[in-house]
Amino acid sequence: MPFADEVAPVAVLEYQPQWPVDFERLAGELYRALGSEARAIDHIGSTSVPGLAAKDCVDIQVRVAAIREARQVGLLAAIGFRCRPEPWNRAEVSGGQECRKLVFAPPVGARRCNVHLRREGDPNCRYALLFRDYLRADEAARQQWGAFKRRLALSVPDLLDNGQIKAPATEILMSAAERWAVATGWQLPPGRPAPRTSPAI
Repeated sequence: MPFADEVAPVAVLEYQPQWPVDFERLAGELYRALGSEARAIDHIGSTSVPGLAAKDCVDIQVRVAAIREARQVGLLAAIGFRCRPEPWNRAEVSGGQECRKLVFAPPVGARRCNVHLRREGDPNCRYALLFRDYLRADEAARQQWGAFKRRLALSVPDLLDNGQIKAPATEILMSAAERWAVATGWQLPPGRPAPRTSPAI
């Protein structure tokens, strides 16, 4: 759910080469803030898939050993990131398992992004990476998914309504992704490694 400064109709853009550049900058900021809390940082979501149309909002996954809310919220609040308070931003069901998470909005006026903290090894962490890698690998699925999102944004520009309609379509997409994972032997990839200069916290 957006904070007041983030409210805007859903707009889907053609792929922007700037998106991975923005991810790298944001990942560096997050590593400096989180230190050893961050085991890996992944560019996820549609902006992580070259050639895929997407909202201009960079999604980032931080893999952590455990969700330690007070500590992690404090570390990110120190650089202006705001923890989203809604229950659905604190837990999600993936692979039939309820998984804890935390989702953060950027500082007021900063580049639009969502930062998802998920426990490494949990099904929701895997889900985000499989979504990304399947769409990177399958051109037909990528083109169809982008076309669907463009049509949906034009007809349903409200963010919450858009998300509710997109959710069941995402599950259909992920069924195909799971078949692809089995057929190709897909394995969980490494994230962006921590820089050697990250502080030990």
